[in-house]
Amino acid sequence: MRTMRFCAIFLAIAAPALPARAAETLTVQVREAVLRASASMLAAPVNKVPYATPVAVEERAAGWARVTPPAGPAGWVHESALTRKKLQLAAGGETTAAGASTREVALAGKGFNEQIEKEMRKTNTAADFSWVDRMEKMQVSAARLSEFLREGGVLPPSGDGQ
Repeated sequence: MRTMRFCAIFLAIAAPALPARAAETLTVQVREAVLRASASMLAAPVNKVPYATPVAVEERAAGWARVTPPAGPAGWVHESALTRKKLQLAAGGETTAAGASTREVALAGKGFNEQIEKEMRKTNTAADFSWVDRMEKMQVSAARLSEFLREGGVLPPSGDGQ
């Protein structure tokens, strides 16, 4: 009986000091991951995290992960922008093998790079790739995007404009 009391007291004192389950660490596999206020592409952006940055996954919901980056506020990002691989930015040498290939980065970002475009030009000789170049240069500010969505009455699933 005395041993059981001792164990109960010990657990009551020690349990709060035990570390919580460590958050899973993933790596950003797109050029720049936009963290959002809620798990929706329509939610307001709260932070941007560059390629190869490790982030701690705090929560998951329907294909989205709430992550905490090394700098700046936490936010939600679509899981397709993350990988379990430990990526590195490297110009060459032995460490390059640990990073993503050019094709992987382009596909992860759902965009073109020079190598992919070159391959596409070979197989699609009649296509006008100047439009691809124009689209790649387009920049829409978060404020303008929010204004556009608000004017169109488009709201994230929460319906609160966040």
